[in-house]
Amino acid sequence: MNTNTTWATTDASPLQRADALLAQMTIEEKALQLSATMPIGLLGADGLIESQATKVLGNGIGQISALGMFGHKSPEATARTVNQIQRFLVERTRLGIPAIFHNEALNGVIAPDFTVFPTAIGLAAGWNPDAVEAMADLIRRQMRSVGLLQALAPVMDVARDARWGRVHETYGEDPYLASALSVAFTQGLQGTDLREGVIATAKHFLGYAMTEGGQNMAATQATARELREVYARPFAAAIQLAGLASVMNSYSEIDGIPVGASREILTGLLRDELGFEGTVVSDYTTVAMLHKRQRVARDLAEAGALALAAGLDVELPAIAGYGTLLAEQVRSGAVSEDVLDTSVRRVLRDKFALGLFERPYVDDDPIVLAGTAQRGAELATLLASESLTLLKNEGPVLPLSTGVRRIAIVGPHADEVGFAFPGYTYPVGLAMLGAMMGGGDGAMAGLDDLGMEMPAEAMEAAAAEFGAAFAVSPEEYIRQHYGAVSLAEAICELVPDAEVTVVPGCGVLDSEPSDIAAAVAAAADADVVIAAIGGRGGWFFGATTEGEGSDSADIDLPRTQRTLLDAVAATGTPVVGVLSTGRPMALSESLPSLSALVHAYYGGQQGTRAVAQALFGITNPGGKLPYSMPRHTGQVPIHAGQHTGSGYRRTESDMYKGYRDLPATPLFAFGHGLSYTSFGYRDLTLSESSVDTAGSIDISITVENTGTVQGDEVVQLYVSDVATGLARPAQELVGFRRITLVPGAVQKVTFSVQMSQLAYLGLDGRTFVMEPGPVDVLVGSSSDDIRARATFEVVGPTVRLGRARSYLSTSQAG
Repeated sequence: MNTNTTWATTDASPLQRADALLAQMTIEEKALQLSATMPIGLLGADGLIESQATKVLGNGIGQISALGMFGHKSPEATARTVNQIQRFLVERTRLGIPAIFHNEALNGVIAPDFTVFPTAIGLAAGWNPDAVEAMADLIRRQMRSVGLLQALAPVMDVARDARWGRVHETYGEDPYLASALSVAFTQGLQGTDLREGVIATAKHFLGYAMTEGGQNMAATQATARELREVYARPFAAAIQLAGLASVMNSYSEIDGIPVGASREILTGLLRDELGFEGTVVSDYTTVAMLHKRQRVARDLAEAGALALAAGLDVELPAIAGYGTLLAEQVRSGAVSEDVLDTSVRRVLRDKFALGLFERPYVDDDPIVLAGTAQRGAELATLLASESLTLLKNEGPVLPLSTGVRRIAIVGPHADEVGFAFPGYTYPVGLAMLGAMMGGGDGAMAGLDDLGMEMPAEAMEAAAAEFGAAFAVSPEEYIRQHYGAVSLAEAICELVPDAEVTVVPGCGVLDSEPSDIAAAVAAAADADVVIAAIGGRGGWFFGATTEGEGSDSADIDLPRTQRTLLDAVAATGTPVVGVLSTGRPMALSESLPSLSALVHAYYGGQQGTRAVAQALFGITNPGGKLPYSMPRHTGQVPIHAGQHTGSGYRRTESDMYKGYRDLPATPLFAFGHGLSYTSFGYRDLTLSESSVDTAGSIDISITVENTGTVQGDEVVQLYVSDVATGLARPAQELVGFRRITLVPGAVQKVTFSVQMSQLAYLGLDGRTFVMEPGPVDVLVGSSSDDIRARATFEVVGPTVRLGRARSYLSTSQAG
């Protein structure tokens, strides 16, 4: 190990120390700092395989990929493994440069025995940035305690196409809501000082959720204006407000150029326009895909050169076009060493900023993790509860009385636990890994595509490590490791004196077994039916309705479930639907069969308990939809931000109003969500009647709980602006505040909005401007439930704005 004091001193800045270390490095060492390896191939039954470590790590490595996901280790064993690998790098390589261990952490660390929170779309339904920041802060402490210092999260994609299988990973359709939650997650994860923080990695830059036909990895279908105003906004907000440290590229192409090879996107837009100064890491196998999938490179060496020149700093998860191939490209003159140095400098800066050189090891007994377990369960319960969205409640049927005598619980999710754990949770990752390891003779056939070299000793160790986990069913694994219960069990815990009959009646998919007659018999003999319906999230493998690699041309609730609902409703017994899905489903055909409907998303380890409490009125649903729910697949994409005169935002003078065969409006609008109580809005006031283009305005509304029980309301602030020569959204979300009111309580909510927040791209398509003119203010309970309106005038000269414009309003309640 080199102990050169120039870069070892802690008095210099991370960048100064990086420059000093960079000057000591060979081309090979530099190229390997931009590379990663998968840990599972390094580990035998007794820990690190010395010969394999020397071969793979002998000249150093930049990152170690997804240790938690590609192993079945306790947190303590994870910490010990991190220390073993770091010790080799620090003590056995020439310069002693530690690696950054990264891991997925979308809604919890994807590793055994870490808290599983509701999936991201459920977090978005809670409309509570403070709670999301608290969750990310807990994830930070858990990751730090075992030596994982970069999270491949959050997903900042704005998702407006319900066919895309990865909607559940996002914060929904609205750029403002996605920005608010992205900033909160980034702040919670990175903290105020990266020496105690974890690097957040924003995914997937850019426009990944708006592709041809809603298909994963397909070409992005968005204009340059949309890319900047809509899809880049959460990234820009996190860069400017939270110091976002890392970004991951999209797999897709934009204007014919794959993002992984696009200097226009990764450097021109991300760095030059948005001001990003962090590190760009590749989505897994991006570099190889440039050659093998998208065929824009003749070989892997050219793919690596294209990616690096575009601004892709680090190749994950293993070496394809970087590493020694990249070093050869530099030595031959095909790639400039200055270009190489630019990316290496960023990687080293990150390592110094994280404090890795001073603290490369962690405690083998991660006491911090043990101390967060109870807090994690409590926070998971809160987040699941806040996400629940009451879409319909005739009668009202809900809440149910705890004295109800006979309950029939039907539907594919009636007595399962696994449905609440979609893709990007460890149980599903474990199932995916089991499928990938399912090649002949135990060969890790699916892992070959990730560039993993698996010596026999590592294969045997992995098989032994996973043996106990693979020996039990996924359902039993989740019960053992997360304490999760099914909805039926949660209801029985809550109302132990009720007579509860559980008959699923059908599976999630039409191809799965069904016994609808048995469900009908149970419904006919019950006082109320609870129908646990919806989708099944996955990760490339299995019978799923959504997830990575699982897009849908038809977004209807599967036919078998529609048949079940029709049949049980025909008995005359009231049917309460509990919809668990992470993307919008078209429910027009089934909605008449339901007396009430609660959207539960995918709630994680505490999700079913939160649902049971809401059904029986122990809690009051207060979630709001983070996306619009279409009536039919043919409406997709549909969202509240459609422009005036387009989509369902037609004007009175428009001769064409929409479809011939159904209304153009969504079945349930963005921001919709009912309550067991009611809320009145009054006294909308503006601090100014006219505001300078460079000024700000305060907007106040008084909200009263006019019902009989305590409840949460999400006060939503929208504006509608007219731009000279440009079509603009009919209304844009510019603020929100979740408040809790007891019956009869009154609260005044005040939003402070900078005019620069309302800026839009001018006619040149590059510069954000704020022009004078009238702005309509709309305040309400959802995008289509506006309770109060006002107008103010923006005056003064047109202001041209750079990247430092305002992204989020502030709010106060009192």
